[in-house]
Amino acid sequence: MPCLLVYDIPDDRIRTKVSDLCLDYGLDRIQYSAFVGQLNKTYRKELMARIRRQVGRKAAKVQLIYVCNEDWAQRIIIEQEEKRK
Repeated sequence: MPCLLVYDIPDDRIRTKVSDLCLDYGLDRIQYSAFVGQLNKTYRKELMARIRRQVGRKAAKVQLIYVCNEDWAQRIIIEQEEKRK
């Protein structure tokens, strides 16, 4: 199921480890602290448990939002590069 994972983690070391975990689970980075990809229920739970262990007692806000395939297909993306003169 498509999902969006976003986080706000002030600690650079923990933020990097969370980023690495997202990549390990096959998610694609779309912003510095935002990833998208396909994760089944088992992997969603496992990833969030591993993130929770990495964060420990440090400040963090992590959200994993899963989206039904129908809604995912209707997302609108604007992506362009600056044109050179």
